[in-house]
Amino acid sequence: MNLYTAPDPDNIERLNVEPVNARRNRQPLYAPRKKVFPKRAEGRFRRFKWIVMLITLGIYYLAPWIRWDRGPYAPDQAILIELSSRRFFFFFIEIWPQEFYYVAGLLVMAGFGLFLVTSAVGRAWCGYACPQTVWVDLFLVVERAIEGDRNARMKLDAGPMSFAKLRKRVVKHSIWLLIGVVTGGAWIFYFADAPSLLVTLFTGRAPAAAYTTVAILTATTYVLGGLMREQVCTYMCPWPRIQGAMLDENSLVVTYNDWRGEQRSRHAKKAQVKGRPVGDCVDCNACVAVCPMGIDIRDGQQMECITCALCIDVCDGVMDKLGKPRGLIAYATLSEYSSNMSLATDEGRTAIQPSRVRNEDGTFVPAIRHFDWRIIFRPRTVFYAVAWASVGMAMLVHLAFRERLELNVVHDRNPQYVLESDGSLRNGYTLRVLNMVPMPRDVKISLVGLEGATMRIPELGKEDARSFTVHAEPDAATTLKVFVTRKPTGAAINEFLFVIEDTDHADRATYRAAFNAPGDIK
Repeated sequence: MNLYTAPDPDNIERLNVEPVNARRNRQPLYAPRKKVFPKRAEGRFRRFKWIVMLITLGIYYLAPWIRWDRGPYAPDQAILIELSSRRFFFFFIEIWPQEFYYVAGLLVMAGFGLFLVTSAVGRAWCGYACPQTVWVDLFLVVERAIEGDRNARMKLDAGPMSFAKLRKRVVKHSIWLLIGVVTGGAWIFYFADAPSLLVTLFTGRAPAAAYTTVAILTATTYVLGGLMREQVCTYMCPWPRIQGAMLDENSLVVTYNDWRGEQRSRHAKKAQVKGRPVGDCVDCNACVAVCPMGIDIRDGQQMECITCALCIDVCDGVMDKLGKPRGLIAYATLSEYSSNMSLATDEGRTAIQPSRVRNEDGTFVPAIRHFDWRIIFRPRTVFYAVAWASVGMAMLVHLAFRERLELNVVHDRNPQYVLESDGSLRNGYTLRVLNMVPMPRDVKISLVGLEGATMRIPELGKEDARSFTVHAEPDAATTLKVFVTRKPTGAAINEFLFVIEDTDHADRATYRAAFNAPGDIK
């Protein structure tokens, strides 16, 4: 007989709610959707979700308006994807199209970061930072403010159409559409100067692509965040199917600890008087009522669970009212849960026995395992963390030491060489000097090798020399036509270097070119 008794579980409010997306209630794909009306939750995880929502939405909506001074020759928007010049600006970093490997590196880091978070704390990305989760939370705030909490929304939804209902629905959906418009509008500000684009948007002078993008993102935000909600996570997102491979027995997931919750009873005192085992769960259904996915966490791990932990908050509140320890629903590892379950069932030989996990005063026996944060630092997570940090460090080092001056050379194909009247040979080349800093500078172009050769740049005059100084425009490619002339020397070496350098900034680039002559293999 369990001698631990709750103060008065019969006074706990019990909610009439059905987990519409639970496995036992799952409908065929062609069945109409059963709406989920999540109840507002309060607690530390809900507060953490508010903070994450404010931070993520704040970054998304405000980032295009941050200014960053790069001088008079570059845009002053801190984060900008400039499609006209195919460049990406991020504060002091500037990425050119040929440096796309940085984007690939960021994607690799994102992958390892997601693997690290999932292996350590389960689907925390889904529960807290996924855009779908964030915008659904925002839409629910609007819905609750206009239509009320769960019971009021259910009553309104089931009632006949009236002026009051129509007014609330129109206001709600209008605000949802406004959020969608702001979402789409914020996105396009990343691709052009935000203040200028804002003016052209409202004056009808913005490009058609801008209005089309805003319309598409407004529709997707409204439909996915306002109308489809949990269906996006269940049917459209691939991550619930993939994340199983990222979890192991030491990954933290939201868990109903049935080793202390069963047997659940709505009338614990009567059951104890009759000598029946009684667990901590009073079957109030509060965890089901707050779940935005419409599942019952007490059914065990489910694909639909996004580990938002709202069920933990509401269950902890019930435990506080009953004077019982928190953690009936908690973040726990499979190894911890299995160990405690084995203790409660005598290694599976009996049903769950509350007396095996509690002392007479209601405290847990010493053999009960509790979460130890050190378990996060295991080989798997360390590997992901090291891989993530290594890619990041490699990118930072490469960024710090990369050359900001590049040279590309194309040899004339027709003709490949010209024989001049004095017997000299002339080859033509097109040089593309790329100045990757937002300021103009003078660049020296030199020939290295090819004894006896000189070059001429028609844009600079008709004189021949081994080196010239040209003006390179800021953040731009300067194209030059160069003719290299070589008098007959009898030397067989026909390769040389074009060298460009800016001595003021110690930037230097080279290109190995070929000098074609009669009899060479073309």
